[in-house]
Amino acid sequence: MTTVMVQGTTSDAGKSTLVTALCRWLKRQGVGVVPFKPQNMALNSAVTAEGGEIGRAQAVQAQAAGLAPHTDMNPVLLKPNSDTGAQVIIHGRAVTTMNAVAYHDYKAVAMQAVLASHERLSAAWPVVMVEGAGSPAEINLRAGDIANMGFAEAVDCDVLLIADINRGGVFAHLVGTLELLSPSEQARVKGFIINRFRGDIALLQPGLDWLEQRTGKPVVGVLPYVMDLHLEAEDGLDRRQTAKAQQVLKVIVPVLPRISNHTDFDPLRLHPQVDLQFIGPGETIPAADLIILPGSKSVRSDLAYLRSQGWATAIDRHLRYGGKLLGICGGLQMLGEHLHDPLGLEGPAGSSPGLGLLAFSTDLAAEKQLRNVSGRLQLEDAAVSGYEIHAGVTSGPALERPAVQLDDGRDDGAISRDGQILCTYLHGLFESSASSVALLRWAGLEAVQSVDYHALRETDIERLADLVERHLDTRLLRTLCGLAQEPV
Repeated sequence: MTTVMVQGTTSDAGKSTLVTALCRWLKRQGVGVVPFKPQNMALNSAVTAEGGEIGRAQAVQAQAAGLAPHTDMNPVLLKPNSDTGAQVIIHGRAVTTMNAVAYHDYKAVAMQAVLASHERLSAAWPVVMVEGAGSPAEINLRAGDIANMGFAEAVDCDVLLIADINRGGVFAHLVGTLELLSPSEQARVKGFIINRFRGDIALLQPGLDWLEQRTGKPVVGVLPYVMDLHLEAEDGLDRRQTAKAQQVLKVIVPVLPRISNHTDFDPLRLHPQVDLQFIGPGETIPAADLIILPGSKSVRSDLAYLRSQGWATAIDRHLRYGGKLLGICGGLQMLGEHLHDPLGLEGPAGSSPGLGLLAFSTDLAAEKQLRNVSGRLQLEDAAVSGYEIHAGVTSGPALERPAVQLDDGRDDGAISRDGQILCTYLHGLFESSASSVALLRWAGLEAVQSVDYHALRETDIERLADLVERHLDTRLLRTLCGLAQEPV
């Protein structure tokens, strides 16, 4: 068994992407590999087959490795619900909500969960490919660290350090990070990878030579900047879109402070007939065919924010002019008459009025609903599959006109009597080709092109593995992974 860890000089340096690429590169060679992230902080999550919750990036990495997502791949997941607090999820289950100070003291408990998961994975797979979090050089977070070098030291694994040259200052990032590590941690770093390089590599070579001489560490390779690579983001919004047809459906998503699972909209960004716009603070919702209210980790406060931005008024105007409105998960809850949080699960205990567009109310309950589901949309009887992640229990007469009939016998969501408003607890609606076509046709697009989102993601994972082959020192990578060298 071999464990190799990818750490980054900053957030968004390319750790998730590189682990995805290495998992597929190893899988291509018939090597059993499993992804692992000790601690993740993200509002984009996925549901595993056993009904647990992990970071969305680890689900994509599992696909790259040819595996089903499992809670051991991300034993600690933190889902922020305020600027200072987060829900703490251990082995797929929410155990508590803590502020940052309390969690710092809780890390010793969380580390035991991390080590238990790693032990199980390393017993089952020849290579464990680990993704760090943020930077290992965050001095204020080093005590009790479980996400970067604290984990690497505990399991005695080698580390690759990746930096994003597109941000600028790449040599300062790499050298500075290395200098801030302890001697034993520095020894674990077996090489550097520079990410997102544009231009002539010959112009970079003097810097690479200096870096190797200065640190005594090899540059494993330089990965190019790839403009049209689309992988589901761990947390930040990806606003890039593919080239669009002349006639497109205009779709608006208001960006809420605690927006969650915004990967729901990746298939729309990539659809050639959809112009997707994320509307942020201070921006006005323009004329559109469809407005989608997204999921939220703090529904009552996000609904208050939505009103403060004038977006509730814009939604009313949108409906008066015949536009369609879709609510997903937290967005569903906002469409009702009341939101009740008696236990203070997402903030101070209390109740808030909803938008009042559908006759139901939601109570937040202690037990979170986590399941993968399939069924049929009421629209065109289209097949749909997705996943539920919510603490809300919704009830009311509007649910007598459900949006989805699930295969497990339950009904889900609602459709308004005039057909303008549809809501559901299902994330991943647009990943299924049939349901995506039906929803886009309902929203006003007549001749809808079917797009296989899973195949698009698979193509980009393959492209990542190609980049490893072309641009990284695969002999060094094979040595780190404990593999025999291929014949030259």
